Formats: sequence, structure tokens, C-alpha cells
Amino acid sequence: MEQVVIVGGGPTGLMLACELRLSGVDVLVLERLAGPSGESRAGGIHARTMEILDMRGMLEPFLAEGRRLPRGHFAGIPLDFSGLPTRYPFLLAILQRRIERLLEARARDLGVRLRREVGVTVLRQTAERVEIETTEGDLAAAYVVGCDGGRSTVRKLAGIDFPGTPGTMTAILGDVELSAPPEGPVFQQRTPHGNWSVLTFESGWYRVITNDFDGIADRDAPITVDELRGSLRKHAGTDFGLHSPRWISRYNDAARLAARYRSGRVLLAGDAAHIHYPAGGQGLNTGVQDAFNLGWKLAAVLLFGQDQTLLDTYEEERRPVAERVLANTRAQTALTRPDPQTEALRQVLTGLTAFGDVNRSLSEMVAALDIRYPLPEGAGHRAPDFDLPDGTRLYEHLRDPRPVYLGAGSSDGVRAVAWEGPAMLIRPDGHVAWVEAMGERALQEAINRWCRPSFNE
Repeated sequence: MEQVVIVGGGPTGLMLACELRLSGVDVLVLERLAGPSGESRAGGIHARTMEILDMRGMLEPFLAEGRRLPRGHFAGIPLDFSGLPTRYPFLLAILQRRIERLLEARARDLGVRLRREVGVTVLRQTAERVEIETTEGDLAAAYVVGCDGGRSTVRKLAGIDFPGTPGTMTAILGDVELSAPPEGPVFQQRTPHGNWSVLTFESGWYRVITNDFDGIADRDAPITVDELRGSLRKHAGTDFGLHSPRWISRYNDAARLAARYRSGRVLLAGDAAHIHYPAGGQGLNTGVQDAFNLGWKLAAVLLFGQDQTLLDTYEEERRPVAERVLANTRAQTALTRPDPQTEALRQVLTGLTAFGDVNRSLSEMVAALDIRYPLPEGAGHRAPDFDLPDGTRLYEHLRDPRPVYLGAGSSDGVRAVAWEGPAMLIRPDGHVAWVEAMGERALQEAINRWCRPSFNE
């Protein structure tokens, strides 16, 4: 029997596979596609995701391939990221296909098994296992995690509802060549019907995006290069000599959130648990952060005797994060509507972002640096990457998914690192579980809740 089967080999599934293998869990990833699709809906990594990759010693290849951009946006309104409280105060522009390639290489190095062209058709649960029927035979696993996208088969087979709001507009994205491109990048140029963008990620081709509020197209209907040309002409007045598409996709601003993230031994992460309009580039990042929260908890239950109730904290912590992302992307969609009232509202918000506190609040939200999990007062927030007295950094002590005690002396059952400031207990995902002001009794409670028993071996 497999320990964990992950359905879906995108960034969320691959990140989860890496996390589980770092703890010693055997992992099988099932992916229905024969190979990497080459499609790259996402195009960037935010600061918190870079911190996560740094904690596990995985960040350098991503930095080497990406471009550092000091600005982000909220509904096309510029945000200055340069003052973010992190070692990575920028957006790292890197295409999803490159992210997947780097994560897959890391996963394979760790011993993750990846089987392609395998679809899941049936899930049955018992008290001890999940029985899986696939297009390539039957399997059984202690746990199954659906990381298989917004139309998740795992979510449907587990009987988990996916309520939300329907689309109100139509967007088209195409990676194409242009024989007469604009002089420079164009981002969310507003028009009477919506907006359009022409962006460059790599030499030789362009990313063209149109957002149209005149109607809602059928997402399942075939899409052609002529449709993209027509939409671009409608908004920009020209198609810039558009030709030779690499791929074209149609989507909308539907926003949905799984009714629950866990059904027995089946869990959901990433787009299988939440979908929204890709405003601010938060989708891929939220999925990777889901995986980072779930991985060490699932390993603690499987390998180190933690009670299964630890898995309930995954939904308790991550579902409110998704609720907030859905809310802010709905707000961003509303702020792009092509009417005089919305234009007036945009002007007001643009003026407000000139104030440091407003810019900082929106920037930290988009970059996911302000997340605080529902832990006792004084805990729950992310730990900054402290410089330590021995010349190391805190994140260097989180290379494997184990908690760290920062302080003078030590604490039974937890890896201790000398620290001259107030003592604190850091969970494997870099969030603070306890601070000195909470007292010794609260420390023991935090150790019992978050630390696997084998830490004192």
C-alpha cells in the first residue's frame, strides 16, 4: 500500500511531494498528462513563496531563472514591493512551466515517483486506506491528496461541494508572435469594453491578454487564433500582426471554494480547493503555500504518531487564506470594470496607494507576508529570517521539516538554536507556535501539539 498518492503533477502537487519526501514519506504522483504541457498561466513567484523555497534550500535555481521586479499591482494599480519586510522584496517573474520543471527535478532527486498518463476514476475509503481505481490499474494508499486543478476529479469523487460565484466576464490569454508589436509592454490598458495587455517574458514571443465585460463565453467551446485577434482589435484597435500562437486559453472570474478540504483520508490543495480570477498572480503561490502547510502535518501523522486531528488544522489555517484571496480577487475584478463609477473609484484608490501604510498593506496581502494562523495571541505569524549569533540564518535551520526552538538553553524534544532575543518556537512551516511571553506551560502545550514525538530520539 502506498503511503500518499498525490493526484496532479503541477506546482502544488510537486511541492507537496517534495515536502513529504523530506520527512521520509513514500510518495506517488499520478498525472493525467503525458508530459509537461508547456502552458504557463502563472508567471511569477511572490515573496512568501520565495521564503518557503529558501527554508528548504530550493530557492537558488528559481532566482537564477527569474527576473526580479520591484513592483506588483492591485487591479492594475501599481504597488511598490521594495519595502516589503523580507529578504525578497520583489516579484520573481518566472513562467509556470519553468517552475514545474524545477520542482519536478527536485522531487525526482528526493525519490518521488511520478507516473504520467494515469487518470483516477474511482475512490473508495475505509477506516485504514483509500482504494483507487485508475486508468492503469488499482492502487491503495493511506492518504490521497487532490492537487488536480479547478475541475478536480478527486474533489468530485470525494463528494466535496465547490460553491461560489459564476463568471461575469471573459478573458483570453495567448502566447504568440507579433510582427508589429507595441513599442513597450502594455499592462491592463483600459477600454470601453474591458482592458488589454501585451507583455514580454522571453525573447521572440509575447503574452497577449484581453478582458471583456460584454459577455461570458463558454469555457469549453474551442478557441481559435482568430478569436484572440478579434478581441485584441476590439480593445486595442489593432492585432499587432498577431500570428504563430504557442497556446491560447479562455477563462473568466468564477470564484469557488471547496466546502471542506478533507473528507476522511482524502484531502485537497491548490486549485482543487479554490479557484479565482488570476489577479495579482496569487493562485500558484497560494497552492504552493497550501502544500507547505499540509506536508509536514501529514508526515507527522503517518510516520511519527501524531493524532489525525493535526490534519484538521490544515483546513482551519488554509481555508481562511483562500477565502481572503477570493475576496481580494473579486475586488480586483470589480475595479477593472469599464464604467465611469469604477474609473472614479480607481482614481481614489490610486491616490491612497501613495500612502505608505496603504501600499504596504496591499503589498503584504498580495505577497502573502501578513498571514497569521489562528494560534494563541502572540503566535501564528510568519517568523522573519533572523540573523543568528553563529552567523547563520533562521531559514537555514529549516532545511528539513522540523520545528526550531530559538532561545538560550534548550527545550526537551525540539532542536534548539542559540538566540539572544525573546525565546520562540518555530513550526516546520516557519510560523511562530509560541513566544516567551506566553509562559512555560504554553510552551509545553505547543510542543505537544506541533512537534512529532521522535524529535527527542
